[in-house]
Amino acid sequence: MHETDAVSTDERLQVLQPAILFDLDGTLVDSVYQHVIAWQEALAACGIPVSVWRIHRRIGMSGGLFLDALQRETGERFDEPTLARLNELHSEGYLRRAASVVPLPGAKELVAHLHDREVPFAIATSGARHTASSALALLDLPTDVPVVTRDVVERAKPDPHLFLAAAQQLGIDPKHCFVVGDSIWDLLAAQRAGALGIGVLSGGYGREELQAAGAYRVYADPAEMLEHLEEVGVRPER
Repeated sequence: MHETDAVSTDERLQVLQPAILFDLDGTLVDSVYQHVIAWQEALAACGIPVSVWRIHRRIGMSGGLFLDALQRETGERFDEPTLARLNELHSEGYLRRAASVVPLPGAKELVAHLHDREVPFAIATSGARHTASSALALLDLPTDVPVVTRDVVERAKPDPHLFLAAAQQLGIDPKHCFVVGDSIWDLLAAQRAGALGIGVLSGGYGREELQAAGAYRVYADPAEMLEHLEEVGVRPER
């Protein structure tokens, strides 16, 4: 082999350290059921009774798509003032419960470890900044970690915009990213972004559901993921 051929081969074999794009609710913080109850109360206040399980199955997608799906499933049509009121009531209901939200097992340790190892990572959440801020504060994130919220993208999950924006802020192609999420909506958005998906069970979805939506690995929670980081391209310390 000529020297120039060897150099070009070596260049092709260089692989970037993959970046990790995290969902927030149900992935890093234990907040799914606070959102569920806040939505149920908001809907009840507007005279729209909906079972808790129906709400849970939609947590993780954008609020707008969530309400579109509920209209289809219930046969109700919500006018614009009602839609605005529902979103407002949900935010108020969640914020009343924000003090009960805690980091999931291993979440703080996982993000601290990634930062110490200089593994690029970001947070991408379907929540608005004003509702996500208290949960983000629980993680003690370094100030240089990008956080992308619903406020700054045109569409949220299952559209890929949140993860594409997070990868862009890191300056890394989405194909060199792993997306970590607790819902099928996270994993569908990951596929559409061109990233590999990792599921966690801490949001209430089952292993088979997450795998069917595209998760190539599924962990119980961030603590278990931290124990298996070599499976997602983070080399162990020597």
